[in-house]
Amino acid sequence: MTIGIDKISFHVPNYYLEMTDLAHARETDPDKFHIGLGQDQMALIPKTQDIVTLGASAAAKILTAEDKATIDMVIVGTESSTDFSKSAAVIIHNLLGIQPFARSFEIKHACYGGTAALQQAHDYVALHPDRKVLVIAADIAKYGLYSGGEPTQGCGAVAMLITKDPHILAFNNDSVFYSEDVYDFWRPAGHDYPLVDGHLSNQIYIDSFTKIWKQNKKVNQTDSTDYAALTFHLPYTKMGRKALRAIFPEMTETEQHRLEARYDEAIIYSRQVGNLYTGSLYLGLASLLDNSDLTAGQRIGLFSYGSGAVSEFFSMTLMAEYQKYLLAEDHRFLLANRKRLSMDQYEKMFTEKLPTDGQTYTFTDSTAFAIQQISNDIRYYNK
Repeated sequence: MTIGIDKISFHVPNYYLEMTDLAHARETDPDKFHIGLGQDQMALIPKTQDIVTLGASAAAKILTAEDKATIDMVIVGTESSTDFSKSAAVIIHNLLGIQPFARSFEIKHACYGGTAALQQAHDYVALHPDRKVLVIAADIAKYGLYSGGEPTQGCGAVAMLITKDPHILAFNNDSVFYSEDVYDFWRPAGHDYPLVDGHLSNQIYIDSFTKIWKQNKKVNQTDSTDYAALTFHLPYTKMGRKALRAIFPEMTETEQHRLEARYDEAIIYSRQVGNLYTGSLYLGLASLLDNSDLTAGQRIGLFSYGSGAVSEFFSMTLMAEYQKYLLAEDHRFLLANRKRLSMDQYEKMFTEKLPTDGQTYTFTDSTAFAIQQISNDIRYYNK
């Protein structure tokens, strides 16, 4: 039985910051951001929107009434949950009008949560082939104003519908994975922003990829020529490029150019959005699908990494006429029609927070699924 991604879409808020503006405000050479990090714009989110808003908006673009009647599992991978108990998946399930006899829950492990959700969805559909699973990877990456991580912030959500006989991509059931207990990035309770050992984080990312790539070659008997493209978790787009180039010594120069060209197509969206944590790998996948001339039957390799650290490498095969089921024009329109914020507007939006005093407040954000009211610390969303 073939199982995979039947539909995929992403959503980002309607606001962004130009990285050149951030560089000038922080008295830094813009090339450090555009070239050194590989980032051109950063998606920004107002206080009246959160991962529920992002996740529901991404999923609403791909779900039909028939989908909502046959989905019986909703999984949200995130490290930006707004509640230590209640999951965003339950709220999204309700906002989207999915049939009630469903499991809805969150998965957390840094940026690996979306992949854990995807693999869980695959296993469920394998046992229940007539059902569907909605997987959402949604996050808001914030490190703080003037922090070292400020230029690698971002936000957004990717939604994927997992079914049998998918229209876009099929799992190849060839996952290899690797775990290592390391503190490269962590956020203990009580901390608004993560704690990061930047140098260690970069090194563990590359080491994890090279180790898992070697294991993949051993277990699955493949090499770079078996993949039409390799996609990566993208905390910033230069990071994945460094990992890709770490295995260049085993390739011919022609092979290097081929894979790097595909990599450039996979980072088009991320350069305009920034870090999505759990969704970064899948935003890259969406970018590759929308902007490449790949053909049915070709294999795409995916490297997922979550600090702390867990990584996984697996592959998916493109289905016949997959291009017909993509939302490329919608994605491009979304990114092209956002509002550019000034530095003052960015810093004001960044520092604004929802009240937590238990009182009732009403908001005027008419965006789909935005928070319309908060009362007794309960968030009420637009439908």
